[in-house]
Amino acid sequence: MNDQTLDPQIHIHELGSRAREAARQLITASTEAKNKALTGAATALRNATPALLAANAEDVKSVEGKKPESFIDRLRLTEDRIEAMAKALEEIADLPDPVGRRLATFDRPNGLKIERVAVPIGVIGMIYESRPNVGADASALCLKSGNAIILRGGSESRNSTRVIVQAMQEGLRSAGLTADAVQTVQTADRAAVAALLKADQFVDLVIPRGGRGLVELVRDQASVPTLLHLDGNCHSYVHEAADIDKAMDVIRNAKLRRTGICGATESIVVDRAIAGKVIPKIADVMVGDCELRGDADAVAIDDRLKPASEEDWNTEYLGPIASVKIVDGLDEAIGWVEDHSSHHTDAILTEDQAAADSFMMAIDSAVVMHNASTQFSDGGEFGMGAEIGIATGKMHARGPVGLEQLTSFKYLVHGTGQTRP
Repeated sequence: MNDQTLDPQIHIHELGSRAREAARQLITASTEAKNKALTGAATALRNATPALLAANAEDVKSVEGKKPESFIDRLRLTEDRIEAMAKALEEIADLPDPVGRRLATFDRPNGLKIERVAVPIGVIGMIYESRPNVGADASALCLKSGNAIILRGGSESRNSTRVIVQAMQEGLRSAGLTADAVQTVQTADRAAVAALLKADQFVDLVIPRGGRGLVELVRDQASVPTLLHLDGNCHSYVHEAADIDKAMDVIRNAKLRRTGICGATESIVVDRAIAGKVIPKIADVMVGDCELRGDADAVAIDDRLKPASEEDWNTEYLGPIASVKIVDGLDEAIGWVEDHSSHHTDAILTEDQAAADSFMMAIDSAVVMHNASTQFSDGGEFGMGAEIGIATGKMHARGPVGLEQLTSFKYLVHGTGQTRP
């Protein structure tokens, strides 16, 4: 049977059944076994580097000339990126096991002792687009947190995903755990996504990681509970800068370190009080590497900026383009960012601590930063080892989703024969 002959409904049913059995095993898996699986997978991933690079080259070739460079950059793997994936697995193995943590204890007057403890969610469906490393990170986080996972990567990364999943399964087998804890949908038929979203008899949570279209599809069609991730239309607001050169270093890094990731700044917001000196500095450090599109006042200050359209204020470019907006003070900045942000990550650059405090509390985003590059919005940088995505909703988890966010909890009640009157 190949992916052209798979019936999507039957295929998802089979994956789900195996994942449910795997999840039951993982509930009681020891920390040592899970860590052995992760380190074994890291070794398998390193050993598979030549095969993974060859598979990835096929994926890249299939989209060359059809997709923008920012998309291809997210898809492309190198030896360094594969090594980073392997190291992330080992870092996750070194983190504390989130399962079984006692979150709270209550002693009742009748002698009952009640504990709230962390437990795995169960079976997680992960739907993502072009980044093959997401499959490794998500699999590792789910394994360590005791969850089985069904991956459905973008069709453009199917060859890379297949090799990554094989490495993860090799690590599981080396630790005596079932390989069914990590599986991938083996058909590119879009009906399989619809079937996964409806498979609530097997799947406990679906996590989409990608653009607004994917998130809206999952939100509208899923019967399974979802943890939503929106790619970022991130903002950096320059309010006051005692050291303009340092502020420009932050702006350049926030935009250009990697333009195709969700933590890249897309809009630079500048306070009018300092716009006359700051906007030429922004142009100095950005023009040549990044196209700047400004409002009329910004263009009037420096004609190296191109006129922006209304569409620019809400665009996630995922490439070397940024919009520049001048605002009249902190309150207008807060209102403007709130109106145009995807509520992923926003930042303020200022030496005024009161202004920073006001901005950070008023902006309703998953991550808000002060005097730091928005590209730090990442689970690895937060000390989580890796992340399964940035949750931009407000229920269950928000911000980088790591091990703790992939657990739920239950209550354990200990008695000595009490009966309720």
